[in-house]
Amino acid sequence: MFAGEYLCKVDEKGRFIVPSPIREQVESEGRAVVFMKGPEQSILIYSIKEWEKVLERSKATLDEDQSRLFMHFVVSEAGTSEIDKTGRILIPGRLRKLVPLDEDQEIILVGLYHRMEVWNPSEWRRYISRSEDRYEQDMSKILNLL
Repeated sequence: MFAGEYLCKVDEKGRFIVPSPIREQVESEGRAVVFMKGPEQSILIYSIKEWEKVLERSKATLDEDQSRLFMHFVVSEAGTSEIDKTGRILIPGRLRKLVPLDEDQEIILVGLYHRMEVWNPSEWRRYISRSEDRYEQDMSKILNLL
């Protein structure tokens, strides 16, 4: 399970060092990950193992027309990358453009159970700020889970 929030520096080639807790989990399931367009201005990241589960669920639940749409608009947009020997991973170029980088070239990597999200730090803060009212309303239900 992926959890936590990490500030990562992106180099001029679009690579970032994967934080060790995340890297250990990804490497336990293979060195590759799948990147895809996420909500708002974010990128979703799945381990290969989790991505295969997504594909299996799509086969089991979508009819033929829905499956074609899924393949055309989701799978065709996905890009893969592997963690290199120094622990860096390359964000595919066409997807990197979805997360506009500020001058400091940093991203926020957020662990969300079975996947991760990549955000521009400013956009992440705006998203959290917009979501605070909903969070306050649902907090009692959330606390009951703990």
